[in-house]
Amino acid sequence: MPLIESTRNETVKRARQLATRKGRLEQGLHFIEGDRLVREAVISGAEIHEAFIEEGHELMAAVLEGAGARVYTLKRSVMETLTLTETPQWVCATVKTPCVPVPEFYPEGLIVALDAVQDPGNLGTILRTADAMGAVGLLLGGGCADPYAPKPLRAAMGSIYHMPVWQGDLPTEIEKLKRQDYTLVCGHLKGEGTLPAATERMCLVIGNEGNGVSDNVADMCHKYRLPMYGFAESLNAAVAAGILIYELARGMHAE
Repeated sequence: MPLIESTRNETVKRARQLATRKGRLEQGLHFIEGDRLVREAVISGAEIHEAFIEEGHELMAAVLEGAGARVYTLKRSVMETLTLTETPQWVCATVKTPCVPVPEFYPEGLIVALDAVQDPGNLGTILRTADAMGAVGLLLGGGCADPYAPKPLRAAMGSIYHMPVWQGDLPTEIEKLKRQDYTLVCGHLKGEGTLPAATERMCLVIGNEGNGVSDNVADMCHKYRLPMYGFAESLNAAVAAGILIYELARGMHAE
């Protein structure tokens, strides 16, 4: 394995550029760090491009080489400049970003759609919750955070590799889902207090942190307002999404 001792190494510089959206788009790659996330990527069959490991971790190096990655050994000082966390772990990697076009026909099950959810942590948390509750995919409309940015990837804890993440024009895709007999639900402050009956095809729409679901999308959905018994008028987008995803999934899986 090549040993990298300089922070000015060109391979390290290229990997560091993946912290920006421009760098990710130009290279078609994203950057992950930490033992758990790297293992999830390998197990899920993601295409590992390059991997960076501190000295003394030969077993993981062999695993990554077996997965097709070019593996480099780094000095600790180089690892600290490459990673984005304050206390970096001993492994990180660059991964090919998959191209997942919106499907002509969506798969049966629960789909979670996000309407301009801009906070990276919210997006990653929603993705992880959707994965845990058995959703078949995440649909991102315009204005959403980049799911392959470092913060969403950390918040999703590997769920980005467990389910498809589609990106498209949300009103167009919601219309398509409606034509394909999906029951469409959105969280809305002016919604009803009762969820529609569970079906085998359901789509939950979560809106922007400040403005909620856009009017043209909300008008195509069953609007639902979470009952709240305290003084707060609304919930964080990821928290609201977690409650609604759970409720819909529970209804869909009830015997």
